[in-house]
Amino acid sequence: MRADRHFNVLFLCTGNSARSIMAEALLNHFGKGRFHAFSAGSQPRGAVHPLTLDTLSRNHIPVEGLRSKSWNEIAWPGAPQLDFVFTVCDRAAQETCPLWPGQPMTAHWGIEDPALAEGTVEQQQRAFNTAFRALDARLRLFTSLPLESLNGLALQKQLDSIGTIRAGDQETA
Repeated sequence: MRADRHFNVLFLCTGNSARSIMAEALLNHFGKGRFHAFSAGSQPRGAVHPLTLDTLSRNHIPVEGLRSKSWNEIAWPGAPQLDFVFTVCDRAAQETCPLWPGQPMTAHWGIEDPALAEGTVEQQQRAFNTAFRALDARLRLFTSLPLESLNGLALQKQLDSIGTIRAGDQETA
């Protein structure tokens, strides 16, 4: 891989209203042009969850242009060639996915769905904060990988390992 290229990354989840949207926004924000992130869902809800936007805004992550969309928008001839595809929900990981442009590396980075959190507003916000912190930790590890110098097997091992990291974990992938 060339050191000066950028990488296209797709985050998938069923509803595309919380976790995958957060991952897209986070990676586009601190990927510093090295990464171009997309998100999509197999059964998109059609709207970004309000607490997703609130959580991102409170953490100074831009929310402009974020929207819930179908993975069909990414899986068409002429779509950007993907380098990585990460599922962030268990349900999407079990679904039959379309064929993605290119031959992307894949990994499952399952995170509990904060949109399903019940209780007080504070409890729901806590669920979104937990998901945000887990994604933030994983994406910081991902963006620090020497992608250009890792062979396919070593890179796959790192990607799979990152999927086990939780917010607050001190270990590295």
